[in-house]
Amino acid sequence: MAIWLLKTEPNVYSYADLEREGETMWDGVTQNHALQNLRKIAAGDTAIIYHTGDERACVGIAAVTRGFYVNPEFDDAKLAVCDVRATSRLPKPVTLAEIKAHPVLKNWDLARLARLSVVEVSEEQWQILQELAEVE
Repeated sequence: MAIWLLKTEPNVYSYADLEREGETMWDGVTQNHALQNLRKIAAGDTAIIYHTGDERACVGIAAVTRGFYVNPEFDDAKLAVCDVRATSRLPKPVTLAEIKAHPVLKNWDLARLARLSVVEVSEEQWQILQELAEVE
């Protein structure tokens, strides 16, 4: 089971939208590196939902209910999608500033590659994010 970070612009599709809908097809990924990552996603994986834009923070957790498949809405085999279901909000958002300030997380692809919308998360990174999300 792998862990992934999925970025979304909250004014386009937010974690609150996912909570309201329950489950959705995660689409809109077009950047090649992000598509390569998305093709590795499998059912049972965990996804951290990250709001871009003014928020720039990890805000919630989702379960991958269907791994990578080709987007059925377009006639383009390279457009990968997966399905996710909302599971829980983080106790408090973890901001990009907090991530960049952490000695272990500052070299993570999330901090280094700003345009990458699907990011691998190691077990160590996941543990640190959970600690940073705890309410003090």
